[in-house]
Amino acid sequence: MLFNIQALILLIGAAGMALGGYPLVHTPDPLRDTLAFLALYFGLMGLELLFSRLFPSSFGVVQQLHSQIGRAFRNQQLGYTHALQLGMISGVAEEVLFRGALQSLLASTLGLGWLGVALQAAVFAAFHPVPDRRAWSYPAFIFLAGLAFGAAYLLTGSLIPGILAHYLNNSKGFYQLLDEARRLEHSENR
Repeated sequence: MLFNIQALILLIGAAGMALGGYPLVHTPDPLRDTLAFLALYFGLMGLELLFSRLFPSSFGVVQQLHSQIGRAFRNQQLGYTHALQLGMISGVAEEVLFRGALQSLLASTLGLGWLGVALQAAVFAAFHPVPDRRAWSYPAFIFLAGLAFGAAYLLTGSLIPGILAHYLNNSKGFYQLLDEARRLEHSENR
């Protein structure tokens, strides 16, 4: 089901980019894109570490929710290959929809610039809800991540850094979900 949802997000985003005439990359620059990707990815890792230290209680609730998702993955027989595939499609789909289509519409076409970046980050966070109010730090984290992805796209004109950073970050997260579920299964079976 998650794959289908992400495929739909990709389809909507790609259609929006095509209708708006928004390119994946305005001006190719491999060095710029590589540096932006590295800054984004390590920035996301730093932000996650910061949130875990500043908001340990809320972050702990987020971890508990993630453990439940990991168990559901294991119950559905999803493995590490699926984690990489889901990381890839979600990274591509969400960058294409939120930055490529929505942010391009808001920031470029409507002339909202940085306000468009903030608005797409708010919509991005709204698309990542949590069922437990104590996990309030997760939407805040997602909003800040959306700002970082949006800033990278606005400054570079390329979705490539965001796609790569999003893919690695999501794949790492899905791997951790599966590892945690596996550890819990082993401890319960002992």
